Amino acid sequence: MEEAVRDGVAEQRERLMESLRIYGGHYAELSRRFAAWLGLHSTDATAVLEIAAAEERGAPLSPARLSERISLSTGATTALLNRLEAAGHITRAREHSDRRIVTLRSGGHIQERADEFFGPLAHRLDGAMSHYPPRFLEQVEAFMADLNTTMDRHLTEQDAVTPRSPHVPEGRTP
Repeated sequence: MEEAVRDGVAEQRERLMESLRIYGGHYAELSRRFAAWLGLHSTDATAVLEIAAAEERGAPLSPARLSERISLSTGATTALLNRLEAAGHITRAREHSDRRIVTLRSGGHIQERADEFFGPLAHRLDGAMSHYPPRFLEQVEAFMADLNTTMDRHLTEQDAVTPRSPHVPEGRTP
């Protein structure tokens, strides 16, 4: 590790992480604006986008998986799904051979509205990416996959050990 630091990896990591933080901020703001545009709470809009994106990938979500993806309790997720279903934004279907498994589907209008809202950004991103060779973009994809795998592992390891709050005195429980 010492050698990597000497080679400037630590400095490059900091610059890349700062760029990713900025991107994350932009993504959060865009999500907030999409929610406002739809007239939904930001958590509801995030859920709708997660459901629609999973459908596009051919791997529709279950309520439990959605709960994990948007970091809500199962009870809060149920309330959210009830709101979205009542508004016609999603449907719950039992399309698996195990009828206990519920599959979430977005309403047809959601994809249309998302395309309308995000289409101009997709066009701009395509333009920005077109300046780079496909092989480079494949390397960026692989790099991002490695970063996400590393972060997932770290989060899983953190889940295994419940960290003590820095504000709780030694020997006390919160």
